[in-house]
Amino acid sequence: MCVLIKSQGQAGCRLLAVELTSSNTKPVVQEFQSVELSCIIKSTVTPDPRIEWKKIRDGETSYVFFDNKMQGDFVTRAEILSRTSLVIKNTTRMDTATYRCEVAAPSDTKTIDEINIQLTVQVKPMTPRCSVPKAVPVGKSASLHCHENEGFPKSTYSWYRNSEPLSPDSKSSKSHNSSYTLNPATGTLVFHAVHKGDTGRYSCIATNDAGFAKCEEQEMEVYDLNIGGIIGGVLVVLAVLVLITLGICCAYRRGYFANGKESGESYKTPAKPDGVNYIRTDDEGDFRHKSSFVI
Repeated sequence: MCVLIKSQGQAGCRLLAVELTSSNTKPVVQEFQSVELSCIIKSTVTPDPRIEWKKIRDGETSYVFFDNKMQGDFVTRAEILSRTSLVIKNTTRMDTATYRCEVAAPSDTKTIDEINIQLTVQVKPMTPRCSVPKAVPVGKSASLHCHENEGFPKSTYSWYRNSEPLSPDSKSSKSHNSSYTLNPATGTLVFHAVHKGDTGRYSCIATNDAGFAKCEEQEMEVYDLNIGGIIGGVLVVLAVLVLITLGICCAYRRGYFANGKESGESYKTPAKPDGVNYIRTDDEGDFRHKSSFVI
């Protein structure tokens, strides 16, 4: 089915088919703001076409606008504008999805057309979690970590020492003696061998297209190892061990750890036969019988 048209004296035939277009098929909005998903009927002869909006996220499809009514949580925060476009208010990160505008026009030869709109809701980073060692000896390695997982798109990270930015390339850093590796994607800052100049207050900033967030400064101290004190401590411990060993040897030699022996001979009183009593007189130095046996 087609409609005859005349243009500059020439006759022609235009196919009667519903056709959709959009002013922006990839809108981007920050969280909690409003956004319009543009769906425009470019041509149709159907006076009252049927409009539907669907949301496709993680492989699942759900209705947004169906049977001339908003569906689900869109009831209180979405509306149809200019007959076919969809306006979402107070967007959230869960609104990031593909939205399909479908129009059914029964009076047209091509009765159905659709267009996909890819919506991206950007989310500002949250305050990152920063981990900075409090004290590190000179010459040792040190790892500093910075991360947050709320922002969308994913955040990139930059480190600061005493409010001065650290370059991702340590060779271009103002501290020419520093040797470190900074990964902006993971937020990890690694010093391969710290020196006294690395002492300072460290902070990290997470950034994406929606904004940025910063963690509080944390102090890292780089200290010298007291080699003389360590050697002295070791010598003191060795001297104490030697004195203890000598004391134990002397104690063994003097018999403090030997088993005690009885100094006199042990005396066992002979057993008395039944019915015999022993007495001792002043004139006798030994015992004698007094009573007779009982027969």
